[in-house]
Amino acid sequence: MTQQDQATRRVPQAPIHGPEGFEGMRRAGRLTAEGLDVLMEATQPGVTTEALDKLAYEFAMDHGAYPASLLYRGYPKSICTSINHVVCHGIPNDKPLREGDIVNLDMCLILDGWHGDSSRMAFVGEVPRKAARLCEITYEALMRGVAAVKPGGSTNDIGRAIQTYAEGERCSVVRDFCGHGLGRSYHDAPTILHYVEASYDVSLRPGQFFTIEPMINLGRPAVKVLSDGWTAVTRDRSLSAQFEHTVAVTETGVEIFTVSPKGLHQPANPGA
Repeated sequence: MTQQDQATRRVPQAPIHGPEGFEGMRRAGRLTAEGLDVLMEATQPGVTTEALDKLAYEFAMDHGAYPASLLYRGYPKSICTSINHVVCHGIPNDKPLREGDIVNLDMCLILDGWHGDSSRMAFVGEVPRKAARLCEITYEALMRGVAAVKPGGSTNDIGRAIQTYAEGERCSVVRDFCGHGLGRSYHDAPTILHYVEASYDVSLRPGQFFTIEPMINLGRPAVKVLSDGWTAVTRDRSLSAQFEHTVAVTETGVEIFTVSPKGLHQPANPGA
């Protein structure tokens, strides 16, 4: 048995879900998407991320759901709000958002035991063209990754689609964070890398649920985590963006659970 065979044997098996799981995830995913629509519309200059967090919590409570991140491994808030050079896991606070900021809004809601997980970039007023372009590239990278999902394919198909496109646009793919399986658990198998890794390549089978959530930097891919233990930033202070969907492998391809009911997948500059 080769080392690669041994490594493959150690990879946790991803749960396979049936019709009940699909229905549960559709409800949870749609509610999360509706919550993000509310947050996107509320993101304006002068608004604090603390206010957005409160809005997210109230939305969850009003709809019989619970924010999965709240107190998860000690995380103190209901959503993550990652601004400009913050890659992910930014903690909401009372500092007002400023004209020209870009902010990732990351929400996961638990509804009837099922997890819907998604994130989007929001523009705070009018943003610089380079920031808007980074968000466009990141969204396209996500959707290319989603399009690569099919039964009989593999996780490296997803990573290849994302990495090839992002690097072709002279951006870099963050290696330190990845997508993950979910369902009744917040984090499960399979791990979804957003780049090609020969030593890790899991086959895709109908009934698997997972997130695809590429983090793309304008500069180099290196990140560091700040002293709060959560906030990850680019080491070179370059801008970073992320989009995330929860998806399922189906018999014929892929189903996205977290589509925006209002079509607010991508932000737009005023008047653009």
